[in-house]
Amino acid sequence: MKRVLVTGVAGFMGSHVADECLKQGFKVVGVDDLSGGFKENVPSAVDFRQGSVTDYAWVARLFEEASFDYVYHLAAYAAEGLSHFIRRYNYETNLIGSVNLINQSVLHGVKCFIFTSSIAVYGAGQTPMSEEMDPKPEDPYGVSKYAVELDLKAAHEMFGLPFVVFRPHNVYGERQNIADRYRNVIGIFMNQAMSGKPMTVFGDGLQTRAFSHILDVAPVIARAPLCPGAYQQVFNVGADKPYSVLELAQEVARALGVKPDIRHLEPRKEVVHAFASHEKAKRFFDLPAPLTLREGIERMAAWARNHGPMTPVTFDEIEVPLNLPPSWAGGTKN
Repeated sequence: MKRVLVTGVAGFMGSHVADECLKQGFKVVGVDDLSGGFKENVPSAVDFRQGSVTDYAWVARLFEEASFDYVYHLAAYAAEGLSHFIRRYNYETNLIGSVNLINQSVLHGVKCFIFTSSIAVYGAGQTPMSEEMDPKPEDPYGVSKYAVELDLKAAHEMFGLPFVVFRPHNVYGERQNIADRYRNVIGIFMNQAMSGKPMTVFGDGLQTRAFSHILDVAPVIARAPLCPGAYQQVFNVGADKPYSVLELAQEVARALGVKPDIRHLEPRKEVVHAFASHEKAKRFFDLPAPLTLREGIERMAAWARNHGPMTPVTFDEIEVPLNLPPSWAGGTKN
């Protein structure tokens, strides 16, 4: 039986990847500091350890106590737009935490390191985004993700650490943290609509994304180490068809049975159009039949209604308040 480590296991993507690893017969050790995840998300069969990947001594003890065949690294703070204003926090969490895991994986002979990067590494003006393009990240979140990709390549060349990199995008679904006001627009819309508040849209709402249900992503990530041909490769993974934010708001309102109520805010600095090609992933993996946006949102809406609305949490550790969107100012970080 393979023993695997899943970081961010109490979060949205991490808990689903842990589910898929268990289906494959893996023994799963899951870690999370519960800063953005919830203990209730952790599958019952997971051996859960609470701690932060940014704590080097704690990570070292974890690897001393257990021998891992594979490491699935999903722990991150993925607020892409907010990363401009929390630069140090972004790099400590998303880059240094990753390096801590890479170091221990090298030292303990991990057979494959699976990393969830992001299409944020591509930057703007490159659609459809494909793995052959030169990354040009435009925000600290994308920079940190690309830096980890480069570090994995260097670790492989120097120490022989096998790896697989995935660049998922705009993933949504059940267990998502709908209280997070800085990321995951579908969760934000659902939380606002269930609370009787207007759905807030930055700018005109014509920016487009290919929204990916978690069931289109998690099974592929979990199977990666069982596909040796995928080692040392980078893959986009997610949905193919882009939709505008305004179209998305209409779908969310329909699924929740409410009248669309949209309030436009001042535009913020962001990539306007972002969707990716998945032709490379199709060559290496047996991809599941994708859920349509309507079907995926209906599934998430059913979960959200059962879960109920949450009080939005805000981040009070802003490092550079200059040009911070007014709707993001103030409050406390949960």
